[in-house]
Amino acid sequence: MTLIRSARETHAYSPGLKVKRADKIRRIRRLPILGKVLVKEGDRVDFSTIVAETMIPGEPNIIKVAAELDILEMDINDYMRMVVGDKVKKGDVIAEYNAFFGLFKKHINSPVNGIIESISPISGQVIIREEPVPLSMNAYIPGRIVQLLENEGTIIETNAAFIQGIFGIGGEAHGELRVATEDPHEILTHKLIEEDDEGKVVVGGSLVTKEAVDRALEVGVIGIVTGGITDIILEEILGYELGVAITGQEEINLTLIITEGFGDIAMNPRTLEIFKEFEGSIACINGATQIRAGVIRPEVIIPHEKFALEEVGDELSDGMTQGTSIRIIRQPYFGYLGRVVGLPVELQTVETESKVRVVEVELEDGRRVIVSRANVEIIEV
Repeated sequence: MTLIRSARETHAYSPGLKVKRADKIRRIRRLPILGKVLVKEGDRVDFSTIVAETMIPGEPNIIKVAAELDILEMDINDYMRMVVGDKVKKGDVIAEYNAFFGLFKKHINSPVNGIIESISPISGQVIIREEPVPLSMNAYIPGRIVQLLENEGTIIETNAAFIQGIFGIGGEAHGELRVATEDPHEILTHKLIEEDDEGKVVVGGSLVTKEAVDRALEVGVIGIVTGGITDIILEEILGYELGVAITGQEEINLTLIITEGFGDIAMNPRTLEIFKEFEGSIACINGATQIRAGVIRPEVIIPHEKFALEEVGDELSDGMTQGTSIRIIRQPYFGYLGRVVGLPVELQTVETESKVRVVEVELEDGRRVIVSRANVEIIEV
C-alpha cells in the first residue's frame, strides 16, 4: 500500500531570508592572518572598537640584478652591497658593478623601502619585501564579547533588529537610519536625498535611480537600502558589468542593499515598518553578497534593547509548510511575495520539461501559481 501525505502534512527546506524586529546576532571578527586580540571575554564594545590587530606582509619587489648589471647569475653575491635581512630605503644602492679601475660603473637602486628578503645565484634576482602594513579589525557591531579566537579575533553578540537583503554592493559601515519614503511602492529619486543626510543610511522605495545614488555620493550618504534596482542602473553606478559571484569590495564610497530583487519591486511592507520603527537609530550595514556555495546575504543590523527577542518557531527548522511566507527568486515571478498554500508530493513537469518538486503559492495580489521549490526562499518574520 502506498502512503500519500497531504499538503498540510508535508514540508520542504528552503533557504531563509530574515526580517526580524529583535534577534540575537553573533558576528565573528577574524583577522586574515594571525595577530593579537585586544579584548577580553565579557568586554562591551562599540561599533569602532578595535578588537584585534596584525601586520600584513608588504609587497615583494623582484629586481633582475644579474640581467641589469650584465653579469652571471652565479656571481650576483660578488656585486651585492646588501645581504639578506638588511633594511633598505628607496634609492639606496643595493648592487654595483665596477670595471676599468672605476672608470665604468653601473649600480642598481632600491625602488622601495623594505628588507632584502632573498638573493638568488640561480635566477640572479633580488627580492625586496616592502615594509609590513598594520591592519586592525573593528567590532562592526556594538555588543558583548562572548568568545575569543586565539591570535585570530573574537565573536561579538548583540540584540538587534535584523534585515537581510537579496543583493548588495559595498562593505561594512554604520550610520543613522532615515526613512525617505512613506510608501513601499515609491521610487527613491534624487529629490528624496536631503542635504543633511551626510553619514546616514537612507531607506525606502521600490527602486533607486542612478541620479539618487549620484546625489547620495555628493551629500556623503554612507548607505542606501531599497526594494529594487535594475541591472542597467547597477552597471551605470559601478561603471562596469558586475559578473562575479561575491560582492562587497566595490570602491564606490557607499553601501547599497536591495531587499527584494532586480526591477521596480516594492519593499516588503513589514520590512519598511521595521525601518520606520527604528528611524533615528544607528544601523550597521554590509552589502557583501555571495550567491553560490556558502551563501552570504547583505544585511542591516540595528542594535537595540527595545523588545524581547522574537522566537524562531518550527517553521524554519521544519522548512516550508502551509502558510509559510516566501519570496520567489526566479522568473517569471521574480521578487513576488506570497504564502505557501500547497506542497504536492508528486514530481511535476515544468517549462524546461524537467520533473521537479513544486510549491503552490498564493501571491499578494491573490493569484495562485505553481513554481519549483528551488525557486523560492523562506522569509523569516
